[in-house]
Amino acid sequence: MTRYLVLLAYDPRTWESATAEEQQEYVDAHAAFEAAVDARGRRLGSAPLAGADTATTVRHEGGEVVVTDGPFAETAEMIAGYYDVELPDLDAAVAVARLLPATYTVEIRPTIELG
Repeated sequence: MTRYLVLLAYDPRTWESATAEEQQEYVDAHAAFEAAVDARGRRLGSAPLAGADTATTVRHEGGEVVVTDGPFAETAEMIAGYYDVELPDLDAAVAVARLLPATYTVEIRPTIELG
């Protein structure tokens, strides 16, 4: 099994402007994703994230550590949540990611063990 972090990016206006029926479709898509992961591997964790406007960014600039409110990049999309999963391979990860709402941009990254 390989461990993957599945990052979910979306435009928050999509949810805000969705009808109740569309919002239920998003919820159902997450349930289908979770069931597919459970059938092929396992979920290690997942969580929705608060809005990008609640972010704190820490970066190094010219030998100084700078802490600022808000996200690092100004984009229409924001990381909305994640799944930490174990699946047999990337093909399986892509297959289950296809079940997530079509309004998402989904990034799948294998994790690496240090040490």
